Amino acid sequence: MTTIATSVADNIARIQQQLQQAAATAKRNPNSVRLIAVSKTKPTALIEQAYQAGQRDFGENYVQEGVDKIQQLSGLTDICWHFIGPLQSNKTKDVAAHFDWVQSIDRLKIARRLSDQRSPDLPPLQVLIQVNIDDETTKSGVSEAELMPLAEAINALPNIELRGLMAIPAPGAASGQTTSFATMHGLFLKLQAQYKQVDTLSMGMSDDVVAAIEHGSTMVRIGTAIFGARST
Repeated sequence: MTTIATSVADNIARIQQQLQQAAATAKRNPNSVRLIAVSKTKPTALIEQAYQAGQRDFGENYVQEGVDKIQQLSGLTDICWHFIGPLQSNKTKDVAAHFDWVQSIDRLKIARRLSDQRSPDLPPLQVLIQVNIDDETTKSGVSEAELMPLAEAINALPNIELRGLMAIPAPGAASGQTTSFATMHGLFLKLQAQYKQVDTLSMGMSDDVVAAIEHGSTMVRIGTAIFGARST
């Protein structure tokens, strides 16, 4: 009988193969795409199973849930925790203290609070600016016009390090997503030309990962395809 652990391991192996194949097809290094396992709403037992299968990057959307898991799994010292959800100012202290990356910066106020609240004894918090590439009213993120001024301000802050961009294109026709991905890649190259430490473009989920990689994504966020559907 196939166990859940075997299923998680098999899912990760299959997805890694898919990522490597997509990168190779795009004439990129097959190992140039980093997989973030989105573990929101999933129990720590499944995270441990993914860890045993070699997965090290995990993404959480909710601050308290994420902090609880980080504390429970503190013995797994080489896990890299990514906060990938919208972040309110009253939650920044916990994120600054516990996470390694924040992928959803969309306001200077949030970046400043993270910088002020990140202990100098910890490595700098790695941050991505979220771009609302399709101007959706239901999504967080800055506009294209706001991006470079925000990047300049973030780059001057201590205790955090600007590493790149994140986006969640609108669902819909493949042609529309392709345009969004191409625009994001252009913005990423512009940012990278200005700030040499910038090396991360986080975009692509289960349904659009191949197109995202074709357009330069270096980090993809996948949950259900690893852990299974959310329990109700």
